[in-house]
Amino acid sequence: MYTIITFGTFDLFHIGHLNILERAAKLGDRLVVGVSSDQLNINKKQRLPIYSCEERMRIIKSLKCVDEVFCEESLEDKPEYCKKYNADLMVIGDDWKDKKNDKGITFDEQLNDICNVKYLERTPSISTTQIIEKIST
Repeated sequence: MYTIITFGTFDLFHIGHLNILERAAKLGDRLVVGVSSDQLNINKKQRLPIYSCEERMRIIKSLKCVDEVFCEESLEDKPEYCKKYNADLMVIGDDWKDKKNDKGITFDEQLNDICNVKYLERTPSISTTQIIEKIST
């Protein structure tokens, strides 16, 4: 069984989220999704998500392309999550390509002895931040 793992906040679920999850699922036999905890979202985006982690996990778990969901507590723990779920491939949006963590390494470097990494193009012209800004105006 070829396992795909991906991560995201998935707040204000939109078509871009669905697109990346469906595309990720087609790359393997099993799709595991890490949903950012509320605190992780505050750390990443300096704001509390609109929906709680439990609500976001429930939404993601309801999708037919998703096999398993867990709460991601730390960006630095991606290697441990990949090992725990026996991931063969980590899929993530291309906005993360070449980004470095606090230790100055990319996902490719961080995961090279655990699993492969594939960056998928994001759906153009849509993001949760843009949706929130549009609603706010």
